[in-house]
Order: sequence, then C-alpha cells, then structure tokens
Amino acid sequence: MSDTLAKYIPEHAVKPVFDLIVNNQVHLKIVNERQTRHGDYRRGPSGKHEITVNASLNKYRFLITLIHEIAHLVAFEKFGRNIKPHGNEWKFTFQRLMVPFIRPEIFPGHILPLLARHFKNPSASSDTDTTLSLALKQYDKDNDKNYVFEIPYGSIFRIKNGKIFKKLAVRTKRFECIEISSGKTYLFNPNAEVELINIQ
Repeated sequence: MSDTLAKYIPEHAVKPVFDLIVNNQVHLKIVNERQTRHGDYRRGPSGKHEITVNASLNKYRFLITLIHEIAHLVAFEKFGRNIKPHGNEWKFTFQRLMVPFIRPEIFPGHILPLLARHFKNPSASSDTDTTLSLALKQYDKDNDKNYVFEIPYGSIFRIKNGKIFKKLAVRTKRFECIEISSGKTYLFNPNAEVELINIQ
C-alpha cells in the first residue's frame, strides 16, 4: 500500500498517511477522474470505511483531498453521524490532521503560506480558495487549461459538460457569463477551467 501511495503523494507524506489509513481502517480506492469531485468518503454496507480519490490529481491536491476525506471519517467517529459534513467538527478535525503535513519537505515553499491561511478556516473545497487552487493547479499534468479570470471579456468558452458561454463582467469575486443557447446568466468562480473557443 505504501508503494502505491508513493506514486500519488509527496515522498515525505507517505509514512504518516499510511499510518492514518491503517489506524482508521480505511479502504482506499484510487479511481479514474469524476468531473464532480476530487474524492469522497462513505461507510460501506459492511461498516468498512471507503475513501475514493481521483487518480488524475497532482500529488499535492491528492494529499489534501485524501486528508479531507479521512477528516470526514474521524469527525463522524468522534462526534457522531449527525454532524454537518463540513461543519465545525469536520473543520477542527481537518485542521488537526492537515497541520503536520504543512511543511517544506512536503509542499513547495510558495504554497506553504497559502495552505496556512486556508487552514485557519478550511472550506468544503480547496477549489473555492482561488489563490490556493491556482497555486496547486500549476502542478497539474495538463497545465494548458484556461481559467475564466484570465480570458478577455467577450470571449466565448465551453465548460466540461459542453455548454457554451460568453464572459460578460466581474461581480465582486465572481464572473458573470451568459449561456449562449438559453440566454441565462451564470456566475463562475475565477478559477473555473474553461476551453476557449475561437469564433472566426
């Protein structure tokens, strides 16, 4: 198992993560990418703790996602099943589990302060922390993606589900875009990944 982990997370994180998996009796499945989420935790019918993480994640995001899911398990076990999935109990647990990994042997130096800031009050998804998300994305294998924040206003773009939009304006922290086929307006996070369409 630790040999498998070494392919997906930073070298100095392998042993402590392996210990977390063993101590919490986690059945870890590394799966092909799902569009909607990086990972998930569920208690299987037999009572086994099942965590799945997308194989396509870069090693830093994989580590954060895996600890995120282990935090669900630990929080449910400690505080009971009636807590909110991303409530205070989970945040406290995620912080406690993640802090030992926020070290220069594990994460690149420029990401450490972003992680430290994020984990003062971790959110349900690190994707909503634009600065951290963009810093992590530069380690993705396919780093040729466009993000909504960097394309010019008036650009036409496609998202993963095939829908096509035009970028209109910025509203506080999000970008207002209109769906071409329906005329409906949607708000996008700045770091939403999009495919730019060149219309001649």
